[in-house]
Amino acid sequence: MIERRPFLSLPGHRGDWLDAKHHFSPAHAGSGWGELRIWNDDEISPNSGFPPHAHANMEIITYVREGTLTHRDSLGNESLIEAGNVQVVSAGAGIRHAEYNLEQAPARIFQIWLEPASRGGCPAWGTQPCPTAGRSGCFVVLASGLHSDHDALPIHACAHVLIARLMVGESIEYALHDPRLAYLVPSSGTIEVNGTRIFARDGAAIAGVAMVRIAAIEDADIVMVDVL
Repeated sequence: MIERRPFLSLPGHRGDWLDAKHHFSPAHAGSGWGELRIWNDDEISPNSGFPPHAHANMEIITYVREGTLTHRDSLGNESLIEAGNVQVVSAGAGIRHAEYNLEQAPARIFQIWLEPASRGGCPAWGTQPCPTAGRSGCFVVLASGLHSDHDALPIHACAHVLIARLMVGESIEYALHDPRLAYLVPSSGTIEVNGTRIFARDGAAIAGVAMVRIAAIEDADIVMVDVL
């Protein structure tokens, strides 16, 4: 099954500084796709952002698509997360953090929340640039719950977070293993997923499919969560 979730049909809200769309609505209990609980498509206005707030028992992956974010947390970490970079906050037993856009242009991000494999534990934070050369024409793992993914940021969830860059006319295949659940969003460009047309910022909810075949109708950047 490939279910297209059009961007324009997604619930969301627009405030003074945040324009948010929710692939999965945090307001609805049971919302999600396996361990994937939230996928927000956020635009943060200049000189604004999320003030310090607390989380526990959640893995929060932020992919910065455009602009920059300034991260601060209760562990003493502070960092500038630039476009093309990824950040992981493992909330563990509890962490406070803030995410600000202190620049003069909007910041556009995907914020992905995953249920951890176990509750509690020490909170942690990490960031790194997304590979550029390696992601052309193939998926690269950004964050992973598998110890064998040495180059990925570690998360305490049974999932892979992947990215790929496809040029028009290119295609790739990706094998899913049980429970064969994945969720995919092209941050830019139009693609086909097993023959279903998916436009920029649409979601593709994938279930019960052994092989995902993705073809680029336009140059496209793709982010996918593979639930392991």
